[in-house]
Amino acid sequence: MVAFGKKLKENQIQEWQGHYINYKLMKKKVNRYAQQIEVGAQNHLYVLMDFAKLLDSQIEKIVLFLLEQQGILASRLSNLREQHDALSQQPDGLKVSEVKEAYRAVGRDLLQLLFFVEINAIGLRKILKKFDKRFGYKFTNYYVKTRANHPYSLLQQVFKHVGIGAVVGAISRNLADLQDHQGSYISIYDQPASPLTDPVIDSINAAVDRLTNSTNFLHFLGKHALIMQEELPTPSEDHAVDQRYHFMSLLLNLANTFLYMVNTYIIVPTADNYSLSLGAAATVCGVVIGAMAVAQVFSSVYFSAWSNKSYMRPLLFSSIVLLVGNVLYALAYDLDSISVLIIGRLFCGLGSARAVNRRYISDCVPLKLRMQASAGFVSASALGMACGPALACLFQTNFKIYKITFNDNTLPGWFMVLAWLVYLLWLWISFREPFHEAKENIAPLEVNAALLVNEAVENGLTQPLLLNSKAKEEDEDQECDGAEEDSNEIQKPVTSLVLAYRLLTPSVKVQLYIYFMLKYAMEVLLAGSSVITTYYFVWSTRHVAIFLACLGLTVLPVNMVVGSYISNMFEERQVLLASEIMVCIGTLLSFNAVIPYSVQQYVGSGLITFVSAEVLEGVNLSLLSRVMSSRLSRGTYNGGLLSTEAGTLARVVADGTITLAGYLGEGMVLNVTLLTSLFICVSSIIATCFTYNTLY
Repeated sequence: MVAFGKKLKENQIQEWQGHYINYKLMKKKVNRYAQQIEVGAQNHLYVLMDFAKLLDSQIEKIVLFLLEQQGILASRLSNLREQHDALSQQPDGLKVSEVKEAYRAVGRDLLQLLFFVEINAIGLRKILKKFDKRFGYKFTNYYVKTRANHPYSLLQQVFKHVGIGAVVGAISRNLADLQDHQGSYISIYDQPASPLTDPVIDSINAAVDRLTNSTNFLHFLGKHALIMQEELPTPSEDHAVDQRYHFMSLLLNLANTFLYMVNTYIIVPTADNYSLSLGAAATVCGVVIGAMAVAQVFSSVYFSAWSNKSYMRPLLFSSIVLLVGNVLYALAYDLDSISVLIIGRLFCGLGSARAVNRRYISDCVPLKLRMQASAGFVSASALGMACGPALACLFQTNFKIYKITFNDNTLPGWFMVLAWLVYLLWLWISFREPFHEAKENIAPLEVNAALLVNEAVENGLTQPLLLNSKAKEEDEDQECDGAEEDSNEIQKPVTSLVLAYRLLTPSVKVQLYIYFMLKYAMEVLLAGSSVITTYYFVWSTRHVAIFLACLGLTVLPVNMVVGSYISNMFEERQVLLASEIMVCIGTLLSFNAVIPYSVQQYVGSGLITFVSAEVLEGVNLSLLSRVMSSRLSRGTYNGGLLSTEAGTLARVVADGTITLAGYLGEGMVLNVTLLTSLFICVSSIIATCFTYNTLY
């Protein structure tokens, strides 16, 4: 990624050169303001008003040109309408093809206009961000709120683009009429379930989606995947990704995600019984479950680095290691060794290829399909989480074959051995290794940063969790004495986790801590369920498995409600804080205090905690991606890896807490783990509120 000023210059259409935002002028203005204030030549009020006037002027220039171009496109469509009507009287196959191609030409010009709007929107976002950082004043908040809904403001015209929607509709309707309904009395409006499939229309719709960032279930769900795309991808980059795309390989990538999550949770209902059968305490299940997460802390790093060079080889290695790990897990029963059991789970964690799964979607799935693939990744994870415990309750049997025991403790391991063996063969036969460029490709995070300004306009928000005004400028627009920076140095990927951590601003650290908190709360609930329900309610493995499966099945419906309704009704930061509070309430309700502990209390409070944590995860990752340094958007040590490590570390700490609490007695496990969870939750709420106070 290069500096935005340079990229803006490179991507300008020469004929439109004088109509783009003058980003260079505005950067010079910001530097001049800073110098004038420093020497006392100007006051802050004059600077704010003068910069607001400059922005108004730039936006007016953009909008007037946008309206002019829309008028030209409308005129061309009007002329084509006359030709189209003439064809309905005297059909001519050659003329029909010519008119269709003319409509597509209008569509391609509309794409250029959409790109014009998008690149200017990015420029507005970046200059507002630069101004806020330079002066420590939340000018973005003031500017957007005063201009977003004012009747004379032109700012909203950049993002509402009703005229563009009309042009898209006209092109789509006429192409559909020429293509599918010649000689037919059926209107396209009578067949809403059969939309037009034309490459030009698909590209236009994708561009409009990027610009509007319309919130729906698919987009909200896809955000959980932490997959980010380059700002303003060039046609050559799009073409390169199209060349790497292979549907069966994507399916295999998602299958790996699904099986890994099944492998993670299939042993949870029986982990305590398995530990008891090997002579250990039931609470050692925390170590057994957590061993996989411990190993994943390290595997995430080397798999992330490996995906710079290959996708098939790390997936093959992952499958083999997981196969070996499950064999050891299953054989531990006959070997009567708790050590072999834990080593088997460590092997399973060393086979975690989730970094590769995310990276493959980021690098090898076309932009128009990336959101669907991201949602598929999240759905595969959610289904795996639900299917794991559900499968465990089916293995209620006991028999031997050649001194090898098959029972409810070992069958989860043997089942996963078979599953990974079948997957390994399928992978070897069907996966196609995509071409790797010499440079490091973009790595996972999520959400096109170009959409930030639009969301601010739609919701009346300033940029979420803006960086502290005293923090160093890290992004591609950083300047030194007003000169253009060395973009190669600024955008060079970080080379270690320590350096990546140093790039984190206080806002990003708060977001990562929230992610740690919600993963900790979820792991305490899931991993401790078998011990707690056996102690208090004498639940069987089947009851525990059904409870965990039901929790897992809430993931997709909850995200559907939040993505389709709640996110459109409330600001994301409001949902964030409300979700944190609900996690805290769910944790408080889970304590065994005065009244006798009941199944209703445990299930109800657990459901509140789990659902609230799921909602919190979606909005937290959405906000996190927007405040992450651009240097952490690619390379091995990227923002996605940091988030994964934070979540994995939370699981390790939670599982360790369960085991340590077991030394105080099984009756203490519930309250001790909940007390720790409550402390982390309350501290995250305080950190969030403090961040709010520093921003507004």
